[in-house]
Amino acid sequence: MKRKLMMVERIMHVDASTPLNCVFTVKIVGSINPENLHIALTKVQQKHPLLRVRIDEEQEGGPYFITNEHVRSIPIRITERLTDDDWLKESETEWYKLFDGDNVPLARVVWIRSASVSELLLVMPHCVCDGGTCAALLGEILSLLDNPEQELDTYTSFNSVQELMPESFDIAKNKRKGRIYSFLGRLFFLLKSTRNKFGSGRNYAIHWKLDEEQTVAIAETSKNAGTTIHAVLCVAFLKAFQEVRGVKARGKVISPVDIRRFIPAIKPDTMFAFAPIVELTLDKDHNKGFWEQARKIKTDLTAKIETMNAYEMLWMGEYMHKTVKRMIGFLKTTDGSHDVTLSNMGRLTIPEKYNSFEVETIYSPTVAFPWRNPNTLVATTFKNRMDFTFMSNDNFLEEAEAFKIKAAAMELLFANLQQLSHA
Repeated sequence: MKRKLMMVERIMHVDASTPLNCVFTVKIVGSINPENLHIALTKVQQKHPLLRVRIDEEQEGGPYFITNEHVRSIPIRITERLTDDDWLKESETEWYKLFDGDNVPLARVVWIRSASVSELLLVMPHCVCDGGTCAALLGEILSLLDNPEQELDTYTSFNSVQELMPESFDIAKNKRKGRIYSFLGRLFFLLKSTRNKFGSGRNYAIHWKLDEEQTVAIAETSKNAGTTIHAVLCVAFLKAFQEVRGVKARGKVISPVDIRRFIPAIKPDTMFAFAPIVELTLDKDHNKGFWEQARKIKTDLTAKIETMNAYEMLWMGEYMHKTVKRMIGFLKTTDGSHDVTLSNMGRLTIPEKYNSFEVETIYSPTVAFPWRNPNTLVATTFKNRMDFTFMSNDNFLEEAEAFKIKAAAMELLFANLQQLSHA
């Protein structure tokens, strides 16, 4: 394979000296056979073409994903387990480590080991994965760890965006539109300052987990109120930002959408990094209550998803390569118009019990974006318990303030759940 990184992959790659890694962690009770873990990682690497490539920035027109015939096996770093919070400390360590050695694959694993309990951290650069990729690969690793004899079906990666387009896609028409987008994009970013006036700051992650009763209550009450869990979380956190940050709050959330629902060629287990985004805002009518706002958010999200043209988004992105460096500079220097990026990955389908071990819990992914506004909230549900990670940088949002937002959001959420249940 020799494929030019798509525009969004180039943004998530940032550059050769800036790490931008996703870390997904599973907690296991039981024994892990080291040989089985190596077999599992070997088979996962054999399945996924992007785990056998290097990123070449030297060739003209790049950077490119290029198949590396000499790629090494996915490495495992073992550290002894001392506390239940070691996984978060190791996650933060992995945020800052590049995939820059000779023949190093674009994935690695950290094994936090003890006699009866372990955590496995799957680490990949964000330019090759989204949340769906992380969940799929983690599921494959666990399945093979328990049964190393099984085989995984391999697949061939696409070599250009054009290969993903349906026959009905009018290439000639969209080439013309792409040139217009390219001109407007260059003009827009040419007028934007990319001078970084801020220091690097300190990235952090806050983690918490709800119990089963709380999680079920959110799901059932949201459904009975005619809305969704995602919409309810959006309202709770947007209102929390308003309560804590006052006039600094924007009243807007960015929500990534799984592109696999639009493009059949990208299978659930295909490694892919592009997630289209939808912007959602609170109604400016302050008389509207919590649940009315949540129903509005649900309606707005549904409408925007229905009109989303993922094929066109991918195609138009390929005309924006000349502006990528300025886009990255813009992201590093602008506060943005949103409070937080909220990704609700929903219920994870990874099994709870295996023959030789049990998955006690799965922690929501962590990531440290190098942007000026890195506010990111990720939610997952496993064993009927909702799990959250809230990431930012103290140069943009102080950690103490983030804790206040978390507390305010949870208080708002459960107060309104109780109010509706007693209505």
